[in-house]
Amino acid sequence: MTPLSPENILKTGLAFWPAKTLLSAVELEIFTLLAKAPQDAATLRHALGLHERGTLDFLDALVAMGFLQREDGLYRNTSETDVFLDKAKPSYIGGILEMANNRLYPFWGNLTTALRTGERQNEKLQGTDLFSELYKDPAKLAEFLRAMSGVSRGANMAIAKQFPWLDYKTYVDVGTAQGDLAVQIALANPHLRGTGFDLPEVGPIFSDYVAVNGLKERVTFAAGSFFTDALPKADVVLMGHILHDWDLETKKMLLKKSYEALPEGGAVVVYESIIDDDRSQNAFGLHMSLNMLVETDGGFDFTGADCIGWMKEAGFRDMRVEHLVGPESMVIGIK
Repeated sequence: MTPLSPENILKTGLAFWPAKTLLSAVELEIFTLLAKAPQDAATLRHALGLHERGTLDFLDALVAMGFLQREDGLYRNTSETDVFLDKAKPSYIGGILEMANNRLYPFWGNLTTALRTGERQNEKLQGTDLFSELYKDPAKLAEFLRAMSGVSRGANMAIAKQFPWLDYKTYVDVGTAQGDLAVQIALANPHLRGTGFDLPEVGPIFSDYVAVNGLKERVTFAAGSFFTDALPKADVVLMGHILHDWDLETKKMLLKKSYEALPEGGAVVVYESIIDDDRSQNAFGLHMSLNMLVETDGGFDFTGADCIGWMKEAGFRDMRVEHLVGPESMVIGIK
């Protein structure tokens, strides 16, 4: 019989220690600095404006966590942090960690309140709204949309290769943001023509990203709101990390609009951190749903069986769930 141990309890209860260490490292842009050249502790301390007392513990904690390497007193990035956390590289995914550090970390301190009240705990408490503020500032909006691309990149690339695209000619990415899903699909499938659908303010950011990837002849932008407008017609309608933002009524409305935008034989693709049907394995998906509790008025994540049921209600057939990468999966339905 394995003896009982409190290790997992303590490790999880104090998990904010390593999380905040990494978030602070991203905030300080240490990985961007080290991408230029390895540095010793004293050089890093001066470059980052750190106090002598905590510098070695901070740097060596990053080594122990596997985010930095140290050899002969010089610190350098690992292969992963050099690719994904250097702000100078297009593969940078740190935008989502910046948002976690600046917004989510303090808001999650009110999780208990959210659980007791069912009310979100973000900027709304100060009488402001994240998205209305973002859409007023093009620079902040561009930064936020880049963050969304970073967190979705792996799943976007998987969908571009995994879905049977040879059976279709056109697609629309609903709530496209910067447009990474639309771009990855087009890059992997030269026969396809795609559309990104989002609010008008997103258009210039989307168009710049498409142009940088050399796709402006095949990928275009359509402005509109999925609350008030019909979705653009296409053979495939995709929604990535969209449904979980909204309450059940809105989820069903969006699936019905997707059905109406498709021809017979067309497909809807919903991808999220889909919770396993037993609700006991995908801890990330369950935590994401708690994040929706903290961040939204009615949003929640869901199981594959939940989504299949809503798709069936909207009129879809032949539904299936396919794993993508990490905690991400897609639910596919055919009209």
